Amino acid sequence: MPIIEVNNRGVHIQELNKGAAETVLLVHGMFSNLSIYYFNIAPILAKHFHVVMYDLKSHGLSERIENGYDLNSMTDDLVNLLDSLGIDKVHLAGYSFGGLIALKMAARFPRKIKKLAVIEAPDPNDDKTRDIIDDYSREFLEHYVTNFTDTTKVKMGKRQMERNHRMYEYLFHETSIKSDMILEKEFFSAAEISDIQQDTLLLYGANSNCLGAGKKLKNKIRGAALLEVNGDHNIPIQEPVSIGNIMETFFNNG
Repeated sequence: MPIIEVNNRGVHIQELNKGAAETVLLVHGMFSNLSIYYFNIAPILAKHFHVVMYDLKSHGLSERIENGYDLNSMTDDLVNLLDSLGIDKVHLAGYSFGGLIALKMAARFPRKIKKLAVIEAPDPNDDKTRDIIDDYSREFLEHYVTNFTDTTKVKMGKRQMERNHRMYEYLFHETSIKSDMILEKEFFSAAEISDIQQDTLLLYGANSNCLGAGKKLKNKIRGAALLEVNGDHNIPIQEPVSIGNIMETFFNNG
C-alpha cells in the first residue's frame, strides 16, 4: 500500500501494469476510496493500460486535510500527483464526486487529458445530490467489507468498521467538504463545461437519480456519448465488469 509524498502530503496510490504505453487514471467518489476500482474494474483496464488509482485527501489511507475540497483545489492535487509520478498525459475516469473532478481537469488542464469517462457525476446544484451521496457511502461500506473478506479471507472486525465510520464522521463534521461543494453549485452551467474538447463518455445508471445530470452534460459537451447501464447511482458496484469493459473499449478505440 504505497504512500507517496505529494506537495508535502501523504497520498495513497496503487498502480497496475506500469510498463504499458498509455495510462488510465481513476478517481473515486466522495466518502469512498480507490478500492471501488481495485478489485474488478482496474484489472480489466490493466490488460492494456498502466492504471493509476489514488485515495483523495482524507479518504482511504491518504493524509487527513481539513480544507481544499473545491474543484480547483482537487484538480490541483491531481496535477501535483501526475507531476510526482512523472506522467504527462492520461485517459481520465471519475465516479460521482470523482466525475466532477474529472470534468474540471478536462476544462482546466486539457493538454493533460486524452479521453474522458464520467461515471454518475451529480449536478452540484441538485438538492438530491446530498441524499444520493449519503446512500452511496452506506452501500459502499457494505461492498468494501465484502471484498475485504473475499480477498484476505479475514473478516473485518469491529475496530476496522469503527475506523471507517470515523472517516465519514471526520469528513462530514471536521472538513470544509460540504461548504466547498456549495461553492460548486453552478458548475454545470459554467462555460468551461461547454468548452471541453476531449472525446467524452458519460456512464449513468438507467435507474439513477443522477441520469438527468448525464443528459444535461450530453447537451453541453460537444460530441459526448451517453450510455445508460443497468443499475442506479452505484453502477461501479452493481456492474463492475460491464463498466470496466466499456471503458477499456472506449479508451482503446482511436
